[in-house]
Amino acid sequence: MNYTFSSKTRNICFILMAIGLVSIVGAFIADSHRAWPSLLLNSFFFMAIALGSLFFIAIQYAAEAGWSAVVKRPMEAIASYLPYGAVFLGIVVTLSALHFNHIYHWADPEILHPTLENGQPNPHFDKIIAGKSGFLNPVFYIIRTVVYLLGWVLFLRAFMKRSEIEAKGLDVTNWKRSQSLAAWFLVFFAVTSSTSAWDWIMSIDTHWFSTLFGWYTFAGFFVSALTMITLVVLYLKGQGLLPEVTDNHIHDLGKFMFAFSIFWTYLWTSQFMLIWYSNIPEEVTYYMDRFANYKFLFLLNLFLNFFFPFLVLMKRGSKRNYNLLFFVGIVILFGHWSDNFVMIMPGTMKEHWHMGWVEIGTMLGFLGLFGYVVLSKLASRPVSNPTHVFYQESVHHHI
Repeated sequence: MNYTFSSKTRNICFILMAIGLVSIVGAFIADSHRAWPSLLLNSFFFMAIALGSLFFIAIQYAAEAGWSAVVKRPMEAIASYLPYGAVFLGIVVTLSALHFNHIYHWADPEILHPTLENGQPNPHFDKIIAGKSGFLNPVFYIIRTVVYLLGWVLFLRAFMKRSEIEAKGLDVTNWKRSQSLAAWFLVFFAVTSSTSAWDWIMSIDTHWFSTLFGWYTFAGFFVSALTMITLVVLYLKGQGLLPEVTDNHIHDLGKFMFAFSIFWTYLWTSQFMLIWYSNIPEEVTYYMDRFANYKFLFLLNLFLNFFFPFLVLMKRGSKRNYNLLFFVGIVILFGHWSDNFVMIMPGTMKEHWHMGWVEIGTMLGFLGLFGYVVLSKLASRPVSNPTHVFYQESVHHHI
């Protein structure tokens, strides 16, 4: 069965993209310092959802999972946004590394030299950042960014190529090659998912570091990806598609949302409590900034991303209630967008932050583009693939 991308839905996507375009152009005219962090936030958030979906696809192959075969096409549709997200994010972080804006303090060449050209002491010299310049310098930073984004996109293309071969008929050999591809991707992802988070997000607060930050960022975008997969599947079910998907599949997706919300909270607590409790000045500064000006959002994240999904999704029936699960998914997605907001804005906007028409408008614009790409991909081919090796197992999945 094929999804029909109606003109009404298409127009909604275009309207959202127009809102985003007007918001970001208006922001550049009124206050470019506010526009750049918003672009980084939204380009990273939606790109990371696509990356998380690709990671989940690879996990299905590596684990020889059968239950997910009937929802693999929605996963691939979400992952198909990755090249678009990579372009936007690549442009933003490259220009930031070249000091076109003030997102990355380490990109300012004035802070790296202890003395001025006339021999006088440089009042802007930063000894800590200068000590990290071997890693945090524009050339090496841009090279790493290209490796991350290009590597992920090439892996996506390889997976999609295998998927097209898979659609032509039952082919165990092709499936085994996909499994090998998944193993290589997971090794590459294991390294780059953390180092990219250090580069793009953690280096905003250059004086601070956390050994958990890569895992923490991964947990956030992976639960967002799982939630987006669930929402897309529920949307298709509402359109009368995916009859193979039963309450058992939806229940499993709900369990993933529930479980990885707890995993995110575990990392949130580990990073926050250990740093705050140790009271080491160079580490606790990160949280002092967030408590001083972002305390409400900081604590709201814990409610949106843990307490709410934990309490609502704890019962078995709630994971099989489509309307409730859809509502919880929207809350989780906004919660993790807000979490990314708190990760990015304090280091860029300090106390002069806003969550207004620029930030919300830009988010809606990226949401419109994301929705257009995903729905276009869904409309380009059947939403399920009966020739998948584990299709019959998935159809008869029961828990």
